[in-house]
Amino acid sequence: MKKISVFLLILSFLINASSALADEGMWTFDNLPLKQWKERYNFEPPQEWIDHIRLASIRLEGGSGSFVSPDGLLITNHHVASGQLAKLSTKERDLVKNGFYAPTRTDELKTPDMEANVLISFENVTERVQTAVKTGATDKDANAQRRAAITAIEKESTEKTGLKSEVISLYSGGEYWLYRFKKYTDIRLVFAPEEQIAAFGGDYDNFTFPRHDLDITFLRAYENGQPAKTPHFLKWSETGAVDGEFVIASGNPGSTARLLTLSQLRYQRDTGNPLQKKIWTLRRDTLENYAKRGDEQRRQASGGIRSFNNSLKRLAGQQEGLLNPRMFAKKEAEEKALKDELAKKPELQKLYAPAWEQIEKSYAELPKMANRLAFSNLAPSRLATIAQQLVRYSEEIKKPNNERFPEFSDARLESFKTNLLSPAPIYTELEEDSLTVWLEEAVKTLGRTDPFIRAALGDAEASEVVKRAVAETKLKDVAARKMLLDGGAEAIAKSTDPMIALAKRVEPVIRELRAWNEEKITSVEASAGEKIAKARFAAYGRTIPPDANFNLRVAYGKVKGYDEDTTLVPFRTTYYGLYDRALSFAETPPYDLPVRWREGRTKLDLATPLNFVYTADTIGGMSGSPLINRSGEFVGINFDSNLQKLSNRYWYIEEEEGSRAVAVHSAGILEALRKLYDAETLARELTGK
Repeated sequence: MKKISVFLLILSFLINASSALADEGMWTFDNLPLKQWKERYNFEPPQEWIDHIRLASIRLEGGSGSFVSPDGLLITNHHVASGQLAKLSTKERDLVKNGFYAPTRTDELKTPDMEANVLISFENVTERVQTAVKTGATDKDANAQRRAAITAIEKESTEKTGLKSEVISLYSGGEYWLYRFKKYTDIRLVFAPEEQIAAFGGDYDNFTFPRHDLDITFLRAYENGQPAKTPHFLKWSETGAVDGEFVIASGNPGSTARLLTLSQLRYQRDTGNPLQKKIWTLRRDTLENYAKRGDEQRRQASGGIRSFNNSLKRLAGQQEGLLNPRMFAKKEAEEKALKDELAKKPELQKLYAPAWEQIEKSYAELPKMANRLAFSNLAPSRLATIAQQLVRYSEEIKKPNNERFPEFSDARLESFKTNLLSPAPIYTELEEDSLTVWLEEAVKTLGRTDPFIRAALGDAEASEVVKRAVAETKLKDVAARKMLLDGGAEAIAKSTDPMIALAKRVEPVIRELRAWNEEKITSVEASAGEKIAKARFAAYGRTIPPDANFNLRVAYGKVKGYDEDTTLVPFRTTYYGLYDRALSFAETPPYDLPVRWREGRTKLDLATPLNFVYTADTIGGMSGSPLINRSGEFVGINFDSNLQKLSNRYWYIEEEEGSRAVAVHSAGILEALRKLYDAETLARELTGK
């Protein structure tokens, strides 16, 4: 029986690889699943339609968005924009909690450091990158040679076009593409609802359905002090998504691991994910303890608490999938199927088969280094991170462009400096708490004799070192940061700032660990990954999409409810359901309603759809992605998925298993804007009326 089940798994994989019958995949714009769209949905979009969707889609920090008017108006999720809302907030004016609306454009608030990127063009540069590797080069040297080629390509493109240029690795190094982006750095806040209605039900309802959230925020891109002209925008559907309708989601999925080898997946299951859980739990608990001190401390910490809770819940679902023998057997079947295909061609077998063993050998060394790699940093503190960036920049900028760390290449420096010099508020009490707890846990995990701990603390206690560094640093002042940035290595060497001193002490250790990781892990992954990708291309062509890497993709499917155990889950919820859920819990948190919503119930048409589910293959990073119908209209905005979908980082979950993405309905958005927020001006801009 076991042999039969494995055979069926292999057969199922081969069928899906060749015909992709399911609504599977997050596809790049150079390789859209047009054949599947035609066969399954009788949809054949012209190239103009495809280009229009791409040019209306936006990559934001941590999520996605889309233009919805010709005057730079864009929509994303509240939870994507919440970091900027928090940076614009004060103790006296909490925009996250209470929301915001600018009735006129002069009322729109400029965000401190938000950047929006639109993919203007793309070009296959695989041959140039791969042929840059000299015959006989070690994995380490090969990685450096690829990096030099990539840096040169990015620099040439940036200088030639003036566009932000990034070389993107796909299929674990099987392909390299040059992406060129139009970048907007003047982004202003137009509208945000109250957090309580954007995330109604809190963590209890997160990753579930039915849902009742108005998880939206409107912003506007400006150029030269004026609203940007954006002719490629999505027309708003006032009726929105309907049951059974074909939709696509155009967004930036953060990360999937579907093409990893079994060795890599076992590391994730046995070491990587448990360690990640420990780190996120530590940081979440630190914020929760800080929040107990008072209302202002809770305001400062709430965004981080929500983010870590969301990440931990998602990680639990992913880990559950890896621990599921049936699901892991699917990955074993996939790898066996590919190796069997390779074995049919001896010349390819000789070239590519050793790659799996190379990765397995490389990963055998990783568990013993995992704790050092995870804890040898100052990441929980923004002040310490700024110090580390300044110290690292001062060293890297002295090198030729092609020898620097990638984040300091010429093509990336502008974005780096914008982020470094952001005027966003820094809360010193929170900084001290976060960094102290982090270093105390690092001592417990690594031991007092660890090189990072010795460099950071010497014989002192973490609280002593951190207290002085946070209290005496000048890095809270943007002007002080700029002086150190402009002064380069000389200014850093002369600086007596205790936070800079801390960063300088730990930098050699961090560089040593980074060098180890690049030589032993990432270089091997790049060389072996390229071979496995070529083996996969030889067996299946490009019928399998690459893993997600926070660049623009298209997912597709249909609006559809699902079966859960012995009951049916409808495709949509309505405002009736929102009020029913609030009243069923007597409006106790997290099911309490903002005053505007409690008092405005009679103003709403309660039958209006609020949220809905659909079958497209999505993951984190696609939050804020527009849902688009055949006519190219905006019918909803993605903001979550259900529990059944959580392990899709590692594999596609079939729609028959109840896997669904969750979106806010376009009709529900208009209803709230018009009836509760007196935002008729905004509604008219959306509808063109």
